[in-house]
Amino acid sequence: MSSGGARLNVFPTRQNLQVMKFKLVGAKKGHSLLKKKADALTMRLRALLRDILDAKDDMGKAFRDGNFALAEVKYAAGDIKQSIIESVGAAHKLVESRVDNIAGVKVPVFAAVDKEEVGENFTGLSRGGQQINKARGVFSKAVDVLVQLATLQTSFTILDEAIKVTSRRVNALDTVVIPRIANTVAYIKSELDELEREEFFRLKRSQDKKKKDIAEKEAARGAESAEAQPPSSLLDKPLDSDVIY
Repeated sequence: MSSGGARLNVFPTRQNLQVMKFKLVGAKKGHSLLKKKADALTMRLRALLRDILDAKDDMGKAFRDGNFALAEVKYAAGDIKQSIIESVGAAHKLVESRVDNIAGVKVPVFAAVDKEEVGENFTGLSRGGQQINKARGVFSKAVDVLVQLATLQTSFTILDEAIKVTSRRVNALDTVVIPRIANTVAYIKSELDELEREEFFRLKRSQDKKKKDIAEKEAARGAESAEAQPPSSLLDKPLDSDVIY
């Protein structure tokens, strides 16, 4: 007899029962691990969300300070665009990346690194050298904030996608795989129980028939032995109806 839900198409044997039990244990263990992974990723995602909000606030402050510093430079030194372009030969700030592991999910981490070479120093110039260096430092901090925000945003996107995939797997195990294997185990158990009951009934019928045959043979043997046994005395002989005593 099959159970009420969907099940796997297997033949009901004890070997398949053991296989299905092992699969059921593995599915439940996988469901538990994936559920813990989804919870850990969700907690990390919420922490990242707070960090992103803080980083966006810092970015707004950094660009506000940078705009003020740039306005001071333009007020003190005028248009310095051509001078800055001519003074820059190589990048003074590099972005390095590494891979971090968060509950089995690999996310990139970016970091802004300042090179040892220092650009042309405008301090002491008659037209706003101090303001130019100040603006350089402010925008350098703004770049650091941007790199940090890029790391957080990238991690947030990757973790969000990983949580969706993990949640789908958890739901699939919870609603499809585990019930189907459990129904298969119940089906095999019910079929084996039915076979055992039929076998028990068959053996009982066979034993009853054997007992009945043995009893009939013993009764027939007793009757035959009673007929073949001679009388022990004259009194045991049957009386002759013609003889009158």
